[in-house]
Amino acid sequence: MKKALFWHRRDLRFDDNAGLYRAQKKVDSVQAIFVFDTVILDKLEKNDQRIIFIHQAIHALKDAYQNYGGDLKVYYGNPQKLVPQIAKELKVDFVFTNRDYEPYALERDKYIFEKLAEQNIEFLGAKDHVIFEKSEITKADGLPYTIYTPYSRKWKEKLNEYFLSSYPNEKYSSKICQAKAEDLITLKEMGFDSEILVPFPTSDYASKFMKNYGENRNFPAIDKGTSHLGVHLRFGTISIRVLARQALKANETFLNELIWRDFYQAIIYHFPHSVKGSFKKQYDAIEWRNGEVEFKAWCEGKTGYPMVDAGMRELNTTGYMHNRVRMVVASFLVKHLLIDWRWGETYFAEKLLDFDLASNVGGWQWAAGSGCDAAPYFRVFNPTAQLDKFDRKLEYVKTWIPEFGTDDYPEPIVEHKFARERVLARYKLGLNS
Repeated sequence: MKKALFWHRRDLRFDDNAGLYRAQKKVDSVQAIFVFDTVILDKLEKNDQRIIFIHQAIHALKDAYQNYGGDLKVYYGNPQKLVPQIAKELKVDFVFTNRDYEPYALERDKYIFEKLAEQNIEFLGAKDHVIFEKSEITKADGLPYTIYTPYSRKWKEKLNEYFLSSYPNEKYSSKICQAKAEDLITLKEMGFDSEILVPFPTSDYASKFMKNYGENRNFPAIDKGTSHLGVHLRFGTISIRVLARQALKANETFLNELIWRDFYQAIIYHFPHSVKGSFKKQYDAIEWRNGEVEFKAWCEGKTGYPMVDAGMRELNTTGYMHNRVRMVVASFLVKHLLIDWRWGETYFAEKLLDFDLASNVGGWQWAAGSGCDAAPYFRVFNPTAQLDKFDRKLEYVKTWIPEFGTDDYPEPIVEHKFARERVLARYKLGLNS
């Protein structure tokens, strides 16, 4: 009788789970586990809302396994130690999981692979987080794409029903290990607060939203103009295949956004240096001002530029920021204030519920001009023009800046024309050095 562990990570669902399906097909009995990773958790604030979201998702996942007579075993600690230890204790033949392409995950999984091999236990991965991974979409010479448009063209050419098919995990539910686990560790036991500061977005997905996505997505005041599904994609509480199938039928603009997500996952896999340094290495020569007072004003939404400030206040309050506004605030920090994009990337990483390293780094380097297929360095968003175009009635601004239009709202901390001329001169100096 063959036995396996299935290790949930960024795939907190039972349905349409590729790695779990592989495990069910391969063995006679599957025990599912999840590890609250202290390597990650120890770096987080104790009121981090993402941990509450994950904790709720784990509750739901335990319920799903219990519906089939089994349970999800949940651990707290360092997975590099725990996973080989659990595999040994349960005397399994295989450990299955879904692949993760971030540098920390690759390093962690390599270590666990080697430790399991010492016990003659196979460590097997599956593709679940994206439609196409690693080198499935490449140029004719086999090299990875670094420009989105040809990547997306090849992505669409290669797409067929095979890549969008769901995995019928319920078909093999009899393989779920019929063992009850202990009660779920509490947030308090892990040292985290349990107060939900804002409601989490639901994973409900309607064709009604899809229909008008292309027209509505740039206007932050429109309720549900965007999907708010980022946090569900980040932690895998919804299947990327389900979304791609619906987008293919209903809205190509939304499908293109999903392709951007695949693209950035491929970039971080092939070019891990871009997590900490410029994708285009010559951009590391740019000399930043990095003014801490100005950075604080940006963080607090007190720059005197309404769209920037509304976006930062939305982020600080809800853990979310509209995508159009993300581009505006990122451009403002880098181009108007001449603050290193890594400062902004780190702040977003701390605040965003839907923080995804690949997309976050990709988006910030796009704004800075240093990334693959980035906006040219001489493109400087005018935050006032952006406001006039996308929030002309000031509905979004007034939602987040109650003092707007009064003496309590600050004057702009930098003049746009001056800032534009300054950043162009600074970039030219750095890139020509």
